[in-house]
Amino acid sequence: MADEEGLELEEIRKRKYEQMMQAQAGTAAEEEKRREIEEAKKSIIRQILTSEARERLNNIRMAKPEFAEQLENQLIGLAQSGRLKSMITDAQFKEILRQIMPKKREISIKRI
Repeated sequence: MADEEGLELEEIRKRKYEQMMQAQAGTAAEEEKRREIEEAKKSIIRQILTSEARERLNNIRMAKPEFAEQLENQLIGLAQSGRLKSMITDAQFKEILRQIMPKKREISIKRI
């Protein structure tokens, strides 16, 4: 009886260990795939933005990471569709930012 319980317990431990190993392998594969995608994005950004424009994008990433991610995806989409004829300069990048940034509402407080 004790041997059967010991064997069952050992079998349960083996299954749990195998499940943990499979979960770790899946996580490692996802991490590797994410890293590859990030490297591909960086490569494309290097090809379509001048160094000054990339620096501006990095500054935006520090302040607003989600916005920078959307901006990168839009730029990559433009490049892949063939709508970019040359590298985007810092001045052109500023103009793109002006066009897509939401308009700020001017708030003024008047005391009565």
